Amino acid sequence: MQQIGHYLSGRKIPGTGATAPVYNPATGEVSGQVAMGGAAEVDAAVAAATAAWPAWAATPPLRRARVMFNFKQLLEANTKKLAAIITAEHGKVLSDAEGEIQRGLEVVEFACGIPHLLKGEYTEAVATGIDAWSLRQPLGVVAGITPFNFPCMVPLWMIPVALATGNCFILKPSEKDPSAALLMAELLTEAGLPPGVFAVVQGGRDAVESILGHEGIHAISFVGSTPIAELVYRTGTASGKRVQALGGAKNHLVVMPDADLDQAVDALMGSAYGSAGERCMAVSVAVAVGDVGDKLIEKLAPRVRALKVGPGTDKDAEMGPLVTLEHRNKVSGYVDQGEKEGAKLVVDGRGLSLQGYEQGFFIGGTLFDNVTPDMTIYKDEIFGPVLGVVRTKDLGGAVDLINAHRFGNGTALFTADGGAARAFANAIKIGMVGINVPIPVPAAFHSFGGWKASMFGDHHMHGPEGVRFYTRYKAVTQRWPASIRAGAEFTMPQIGR
Repeated sequence: MQQIGHYLSGRKIPGTGATAPVYNPATGEVSGQVAMGGAAEVDAAVAAATAAWPAWAATPPLRRARVMFNFKQLLEANTKKLAAIITAEHGKVLSDAEGEIQRGLEVVEFACGIPHLLKGEYTEAVATGIDAWSLRQPLGVVAGITPFNFPCMVPLWMIPVALATGNCFILKPSEKDPSAALLMAELLTEAGLPPGVFAVVQGGRDAVESILGHEGIHAISFVGSTPIAELVYRTGTASGKRVQALGGAKNHLVVMPDADLDQAVDALMGSAYGSAGERCMAVSVAVAVGDVGDKLIEKLAPRVRALKVGPGTDKDAEMGPLVTLEHRNKVSGYVDQGEKEGAKLVVDGRGLSLQGYEQGFFIGGTLFDNVTPDMTIYKDEIFGPVLGVVRTKDLGGAVDLINAHRFGNGTALFTADGGAARAFANAIKIGMVGINVPIPVPAAFHSFGGWKASMFGDHHMHGPEGVRFYTRYKAVTQRWPASIRAGAEFTMPQIGR
């Protein structure tokens, strides 16, 4: 039985108290026990980070960038090892695990350019004998609380930017798949990161509450469900911390009558059922505009029935199990509720059992038609392989439908009409928009984040917004004695005099 501990001061530390089981979702077997840290471990991580921070903040940005270059190379060399760890504890297929590592790597690559990104602005002679400039400085010790669905990618949306800008970082990964964080910590140390600059504290609620209330932590990044995101934001900001908290989603993909239907169906299959729907950018609602609904269902249904479900290590599998038995049962309960509320169940994924993996946390792809906005399966984030089809008369109705939903993470429009696409992108009240792109996750040199109940805080994640989140802006105005006029000045200084 694998014992999964913490990572403090540049080395692995075993847990000393309570533990929680970690499962192999494909078999249902317990594969390890993860330490459930709390205040003592958070205190130790903060103490080590506080001691390490002055030297790390004073390290020239170019040298910090070189650590990121080394880290990038080590991640590339260890991609298959890291992907195997993700699949073993999360359940997603290996190709998807490798894909999430690649998307995280892109942020590491972005952070390699940190010297350029930290440059300020300079103005000579804003007034007689006075020069002015701006700069960005690190916050100090910061923390990240990350979800189970991307145990590598989401931490890598935070860690490289925070470290490269001169902060120390404490990661609290999900207790459901905690091992990837430890391998990344080892790779950061191998890349040249000094002890104490990065730490991993395993645990659950106690660890989170300790992070939220710790006076030595100056900023928190969070990704998870909306209720917890809002709690993290309110609690963290009440403690005087800077907080970015990304929550849930209900992403719609609008299919116009003029869309290439085969392309739209391909997009829906990958975005709704990839990673078993356990993505905050998963498409869970298809909006069929005009008369395209029947044709869309006709093409979708056989594809969903033919979906290849299996353990993540099966090279032919397109979708793996859900992360836990409890979550599998929760998703099944949503399917039950959809039937009760009158949605048409076209493909039922409940009761799926695979030979040799009867105890695994599997559920098949599920497809509903005639879903309406008052139904639970439309309003709630299911976070599983369940796609509902809603019908509207026109594009305006689709826009109104999406804008009325409480979530605002991502959306997509499939069309051949440039005018419709332009109007949709302008009118939609969503943080990330795709035109003929089903999962519009921005590139690392842009920034990721939703609107409405999908995000709390002012700064989106990674990219330029990430740099701003992890730094403070400082403005400096300078004058030397030779240019100072004699006598006190009692009026407000005036630029240009």
